[in-house]
Formats: sequence, structure tokens, C-alpha cells
Amino acid sequence: MINKYESARASSKRVVEILRNTDRLEEGDGDAEALTVTRGRVKYDEVCFSYPGAEDRTLEDVSFATDDGEFVGIVGSTGAGKSTLMKLLFRFYDADSGTVSIDGTDVTDVDAASLRDRIGYVSQDPFLFHGTVRENVAYATPSVSHEEVVTAAKRAGAHEFVQQLDDGYDTQIGERGATLSGGQRQRLAIARAIVDDPPILVFDEATSHVDNETEVEIQRSLLSMSEDRTVFAIAHRLSTVRSADRILVMDDGRLVEEGTHERLVERDGTYAKLWRIQTGEIAATRMGDPREVNR
Repeated sequence: MINKYESARASSKRVVEILRNTDRLEEGDGDAEALTVTRGRVKYDEVCFSYPGAEDRTLEDVSFATDDGEFVGIVGSTGAGKSTLMKLLFRFYDADSGTVSIDGTDVTDVDAASLRDRIGYVSQDPFLFHGTVRENVAYATPSVSHEEVVTAAKRAGAHEFVQQLDDGYDTQIGERGATLSGGQRQRLAIARAIVDDPPILVFDEATSHVDNETEVEIQRSLLSMSEDRTVFAIAHRLSTVRSADRILVMDDGRLVEEGTHERLVERDGTYAKLWRIQTGEIAATRMGDPREVNR
């Protein structure tokens, strides 16, 4: 559970708020059934939400539906509501109105713990502890085999560098992964998130602290993992989600645009403006697509 809460670590007050709210939601589950995910289709239907004590809504009438095996990017300026969308999916909070559902089942009708067990999470600041590579990858699911750890590492693009470590998967990585680079830490966090093969995966600004080369590698991992699961990627760097099947553009709590990168750029709206700010007109036409790498 700690990996799913780590994005709130920067503020102890925020952690307490989330934990108290989560406890309240779980206490209300009662005899709720465990969530069964068959296709990983996520739907938001006219969702509105405001944080406790806030005067303004953080989300206003948000509606969208994913297909199974879809890579969905979520972008927008700071405070647009990107992370809040996913907090409702995890049921850290419940919507004020509207519904969030998975495969047609309202998330408020299922056991919260089982819901979170079916969603993998990777934050921008991965939590690693003093222990071996194997122990860190298997942290949330200690019963997994070594072969499953290796498979997850390969899919996350971590296997190659792990093999080069002195003791491979038995290498001690130090507190918070101090002996690893930022990109290596992030790839181990991705391996941990997928080792038990969750049908839904959420990346929360997972490329914000990595270099360009590592970002491209993570982009390829995102594309690969979305072949058999639903992947959400909250991104400040638009290049991270350029290859997404669909990009949701948030602005002031509203979903204002939706489509592929190419269509959104052609539309010349909010997304196109953000793209120009980040890359410039010339860079926007020359920048490579990770789908073309190694073709």
C-alpha cells in the first residue's frame, strides 16, 4: 500500500487526510464484493468532485470511456485535475456525483482493497528501500517467483542494467535506491508495479525526473504494456504520451479535448498550445516517435 500513497509523502498533512479518508471509505465497504476485471475498460460518467472544505470543484462533469488494452495519456497545466482523476479510480476519494466504473462495475460497489490490488501504480518519486533488487521488485507481492521478477524487469526495461550489477538481482541497492541512477530506480518501480500483472496501470508523472534517453525507453515500455492492459499516464512532458492511443486534455477541472497527438495538434486548441510551448514549432515537426525506434 505504501507505494500507492507515496505521491503524498511531501506533505504529512496531506498523507493524514488521504489515510483518514481511505479508512472511512474502507469502513463503509462492509460486505462489498471483490472486484473482478476482465477487460480493464474504465468509464467516467459525468463525474464531479471537490475536496473536503473546498469551495470550488476540482473536477466538473468529466466523461470518457477507454477500450481494453488502451494507452491513455492525461495532460494539462498544474492544478487542472489530472491526478485527482486517478485518485477517484483508486477510491482515495469518491465522486460527489457521477460514476467511475471498471468493466461496468461502479468502483463504489466493490471492496476498496481488491480494487487497488487490480491497479498498478508508478509515481514520479519511486519508493525503494535498502535491500536487493529482487526484494524491491517483489515488495508488494513477496510470493512471486524469481522468473516472474525477471519477466517484469524485462518488460520494464530494467533487466539489462540489473544483469550488469555486481550481484545481479541479489545486488543491494541502498536506501531509496541510492546506488542507482534516476532512470534505473524508475524502471525498477515499473517492474514492481507490473510483477503481479495488474489489468490497469497508472503512471503519475513517471518521466518527470529522468533524462531524455530514459524517457524514450519508458515510452517504449508504456506502449508494450498497453498491449494487454489499460495504461494511464499522467504527464507534464507531452512527449511522454505522444504515442498514446488517446490523450485526455484537462483544463480547470474539465475535460476540454480528447484524441490522438496528431489530431489534437491539428485542432490547434489547448493541447497544441501546450505542445508549442514545450517543443516549439520546429521541434514539434522533427521530434522522433518512440514507435519508430528500432524499426
